[in-house]
Amino acid sequence: MKREYPERPIVAVGGIIFHEETVLLVKRNREPAMGQWSLPGGAVELGESLEEALKREVHEEVSIKIGIGGLVTLVERVVHDPKRRVRFHYVIADYWGWKVSGQPHPASDISDARFVTLKEARKLGIHREVEATIAMAMKMRDEKTEVDRD
Repeated sequence: MKREYPERPIVAVGGIIFHEETVLLVKRNREPAMGQWSLPGGAVELGESLEEALKREVHEEVSIKIGIGGLVTLVERVVHDPKRRVRFHYVIADYWGWKVSGQPHPASDISDARFVTLKEARKLGIHREVEATIAMAMKMRDEKTEVDRD
């Protein structure tokens, strides 16, 4: 299915990937969101589970392997053109996880990738929805860590 001016919404995944007290951000090299810092991820392929898609997308985009903790939120991203036609429409399942191995190296459709603190992420100009999603994921990660300690 074509991504620009699609016939129906595209199912996608995004990852809030932690490494210690930092989170992975990528700088998009294609529309939508070209030039913006965001979460890694992409479209789910036919026959692929959401978690399989996230692991594949993160590995393709930044060459790292990840573990997945759980679903954080569902996000709908609809972008209209100047004539109000739907140019992009994604339904994104955002999961939190952690780096298992590797160092981030940009590939695929991104121009940069790095682990940053939330304060640094704000300085990069992340969208407020992305910041809110990261905050939700941090809370879920911390709650799981607390339960694991008990």
